[in-house]
Amino acid sequence: MSESESRLPIKMLHDRIMVRLPHEDGERRSSGGILIPATAQVAKRLTWGGVQAVGNHVRAVKPGDQVLFSPDDQYEVEVHGETFLIMRERDVHAVAAERIEPATGLYL
Repeated sequence: MSESESRLPIKMLHDRIMVRLPHEDGERRSSGGILIPATAQVAKRLTWGGVQAVGNHVRAVKPGDQVLFSPDDQYEVEVHGETFLIMRERDVHAVAAERIEPATGLYL
């Protein structure tokens, strides 16, 4: 496959969303400054990711939004050497975007 064939445009279908995961080094800090190693056992943790593309039946999410979702049970795909997740719109728990009217008092 030539270089031009490997760089074809991608269109998401139906209610699918392509999300870029944030790059994490494995370790993280608590709000109190305690270092939590990557090997620490924690409950299922939801993750924020950036929406890269959406299908034509997606209603509440747009490219550029930040979405909260469970990284478990999602499909991974590699595009141009970068890993993305593919999921259904119904698997998104929350959306953070400039266009959303303030209703909860929570901000990222």
